[in-house]
Amino acid sequence: MHPMEPIPHLALILTACLADAFFGDPVYPLHPIRLLGAWSLWWEQALFARGLDGYLGGLIHWCLVVSPALLAWWGGHRLFGLLHPGAAWIWDAFLAYSLLCLRDLLIHGRRVLVALDDLPAARRHVAMLVGRDTEGLGRGGLVRATIESLSENLTDGVLTPLWALCLFGLPGLILVKAVSSLDSMVGYRNARYHRFGRTAARTDDIIHWLPARLSVPLIALAAALLRLHPRSAFSAARRWHGILASPNSGWSEAACAGALHVRLVGPISYRGRVSHETFMGEATWPADLNGRHLEQALRLILLCGLLALTLGLALPVGVGLVLS
Repeated sequence: MHPMEPIPHLALILTACLADAFFGDPVYPLHPIRLLGAWSLWWEQALFARGLDGYLGGLIHWCLVVSPALLAWWGGHRLFGLLHPGAAWIWDAFLAYSLLCLRDLLIHGRRVLVALDDLPAARRHVAMLVGRDTEGLGRGGLVRATIESLSENLTDGVLTPLWALCLFGLPGLILVKAVSSLDSMVGYRNARYHRFGRTAARTDDIIHWLPARLSVPLIALAAALLRLHPRSAFSAARRWHGILASPNSGWSEAACAGALHVRLVGPISYRGRVSHETFMGEATWPADLNGRHLEQALRLILLCGLLALTLGLALPVGVGLVLS
């Protein structure tokens, strides 16, 4: 569907979002993200075996993963369309549902909340959300890490995919998810991927650039509706967004820190080595967080998702009116 056809496009968006809200991310062997990961790894190994492990190899890898992802959707859409137009629409709606993940993000956060009285279990749940060491984290550190993950994933896991779907249809959503998946697999600054993963990392930075910055007023609005601290969301985002190495993730994290009046980040250990020590937030805000802070964060992220959907639903209508 295309944004110039607002009614069926809105129906597809609502269907995908409602399915995600009620059922969460579907688990099945041929899930698009699972297939994309396997395809990416196969081509990575093939290119490395041929000595294409630098910038050119990374560019070729990007094309060999992203283009087939779009082609697979288009082929399925055309094939089902030959059977019945409704079948093609169902194909699109199911793919869109499979690629949205707000409910799963909230479920992961709530699992940590429920397990806070059982620290080993809470550490296992947090380890599924973050890449840092979790073995030595106490309750406050576990809550802090979870809120950081929720706020960072608000941009790349919720806002960018949803708005891409709303503005550009399913091809936009597939492109965003393919690029994000590639970045999570090869977009690292280490010896293996520093050059090979550059294309994936840079395109990921580009697609999330605007949503990351739009997340700040969205978080502030949600904070105002929840009677938290909307003004601090703006000031914290301006002051601390640059603490993180990523050009994008710091905006939503800092805005959430301000909205909740909590300190985030601080000392972070990877494989036994402390790689970060600076806190994000005012010195007077607490860093030893508890379940109440996590409950507030979960409500904040949920409301941000609902506000983002409201805005996203208005975009196809507005585009359709302008082009009509």
